[in-house]
Amino acid sequence: MNKKLGAVFSGLLIAIGALMASFSVVCILIPNDAIDYGTAGISIIINKLTGFNLSLTVAIVFIPFLIAGTVMLGRTFGLKAALGAICYTVGLEVFEKIPFELNTEHFLAVVFGGAILGAGLALILRNGGCIDGSEIFANIITKKLYDRTGRNFSMTYILIVFNACVYLAVFILINRNAALMSLLVYVVATSIINQFTNHFEAIKQVTIITKDAEPLIVAIKKELNKTCTIMNSQGAIAGENKMLICYVSYFELQKMKEIIGRHKGVFSTVSTIDEILR
Repeated sequence: MNKKLGAVFSGLLIAIGALMASFSVVCILIPNDAIDYGTAGISIIINKLTGFNLSLTVAIVFIPFLIAGTVMLGRTFGLKAALGAICYTVGLEVFEKIPFELNTEHFLAVVFGGAILGAGLALILRNGGCIDGSEIFANIITKKLYDRTGRNFSMTYILIVFNACVYLAVFILINRNAALMSLLVYVVATSIINQFTNHFEAIKQVTIITKDAEPLIVAIKKELNKTCTIMNSQGAIAGENKMLICYVSYFELQKMKEIIGRHKGVFSTVSTIDEILR
């Protein structure tokens, strides 16, 4: 029952976060010559150039990333991402029809809109959801790099390059002011997200203490294609244990929690790693 209530509450927060993000984009950012970043930014560029329906464009652009994320990160992630995407696109459609005007300078409006956007995205990310394909794309790239090299890479640089391409497109196809305002949105929104998600773009170290390590090791290898460092540990009461250390991305962390939750007698912690030296 607690798990079901937790899932419902998590879904509710994802929905609220998606509606906050859509309100910010439609009612504050776009009227003030700024756009969202990532695949949502690509959708807004298409909308501005073609006049095609914004919410439908967002859905069309995001669907391939949603499918890829579901395949790579599991069904639970796919369901949460789908919930966020549906609420986000519905919010875009609804808020476009609601008259709203923020009577202030463009700069202040964009900062305020970026803060609301960041808060909404932070709610979504903290609850295992996603409404932007760039984060799924970055996670897929880092996973492919890990599979090929055995090294864990942060998503930060991939996201920076992806969004730099989006802002360059805004600069060329729309205008310079829109590009600069949109860059400000990115800075404010990501600062808010990192404040509430403990730097989601960084690598996460998961430390697991258990007496029966083998089933966990097999599940982690099978479902995440990750390996673990295994160490002997001694508990003051529990006695001899095994300590497993595994490195995952923020989005893989949700899957890791599912794996750990299926095994009894497990104690685990998560910490943020900014860099791994080889």
